[in-house]
Amino acid sequence: HQKVRAAEDAWNSRNPSVISRAYSLDSKWRHRTEFLQGRAQIEAFLAKKWKQENDYRLVKELWGFRENRMAVRFAYEWRDHKDQWYRSYGNENWEFDEHGLMRIRIASINDAPIAEESRKFLWDAPGPRPADHPGLSQLGF
Repeated sequence: HQKVRAAEDAWNSRNPSVISRAYSLDSKWRHRTEFLQGRAQIEAFLAKKWKQENDYRLVKELWGFRENRMAVRFAYEWRDHKDQWYRSYGNENWEFDEHGLMRIRIASINDAPIAEESRKFLWDAPGPRPADHPGLSQLGF
């Protein structure tokens, strides 16, 4: 649970340099239909992501784990440049190396347009989700 929350907090920082340090130097990603390899590609991808996904707020939850692998589910809210809000839902499969760095990340994500008044992730951002903010299960996601 601590590793998942640390990942959530890092992503909510929206700082590609901070986030990329959790991944091995040769980490492999599948993010939707994009395939990335290595920290440099991950950092560039994240910098581009947050130019397109404004006011991003993420909640992650552990789904299961065994040995050096974890399954995580998540939801995040963001708005595009036309002020249309979205909630993106997905699952990630993580595999870690012997140093605890993520060497594989496979993410499947679906976007659903939402009305601004339907938003659930309302804390000040960028920054971590407050400790008393409900998680995915509490929100019924």
